[in-house]
Amino acid sequence: MKKGFTLFIAMIVTGTLLLISTAIVGLAVKQAFISASGRESQQAFYAADTGMECALYWDVKNPTGISAFATSTGSTIFCNKDASNQSNQWVVGGSSVSTINRINFLPDPACAIVTVTKAVNGNTTIESLGYNSCDSGNPRRVERAVRASY
Repeated sequence: MKKGFTLFIAMIVTGTLLLISTAIVGLAVKQAFISASGRESQQAFYAADTGMECALYWDVKNPTGISAFATSTGSTIFCNKDASNQSNQWVVGGSSVSTINRINFLPDPACAIVTVTKAVNGNTTIESLGYNSCDSGNPRRVERAVRASY
């Protein structure tokens, strides 16, 4: 009767250690998913913030002295334009609503879409939507928005 007791204790200890290690691995995997989600959300927010800053620059600090989004005339603007991002150039203004459609942040997959609305009373609203991935079919795509009114 004492011969099988050591084997029984060894199996109980092994089972307990296996159960604890499985729980720890499961927790680590969940934490990795949460971390990845936070990183993707942060990328989307930074894309939205960068789009907002670009629109504010061309509205307030435009080198010509007048807003590039003026309802009377159109202007050509660019955001994040370099050798990797040649397409980041748009004609805006000339109407009450202007859209900077898809500012790319290559080589990163992030992008932003910015809408500038000039009201008749002189108020301006800028809404910037940032995405961690420009691929609308990506199931892990995250959107963050930033809005400024002045």
